[in-house]
Amino acid sequence: MHYLYGSKLNRPIKLVATFDSVQQLLSYVRWATLQALPGKPTKYEQGSTLAGFTAQEHSATPLTVDDPAEVPHNPSPSML
Repeated sequence: MHYLYGSKLNRPIKLVATFDSVQQLLSYVRWATLQALPGKPTKYEQGSTLAGFTAQEHSATPLTVDDPAEVPHNPSPSML
């Protein structure tokens, strides 16, 4: 499983979704990203699991104690 985390300035990261593969995760992040400029907060698609966050990171292992069962698994734009 692959874990997608969202973050906001001066706040801890939060688990926002899980994916079966890194390819699915990266494809979702590409779709959800509206604007990514160096030195500025990233803007994400409203309705995506990253909406309201200013950055993202991902990992093949859990980085927090957030429960993966509480977030969407393999979300896609068609789920909006």
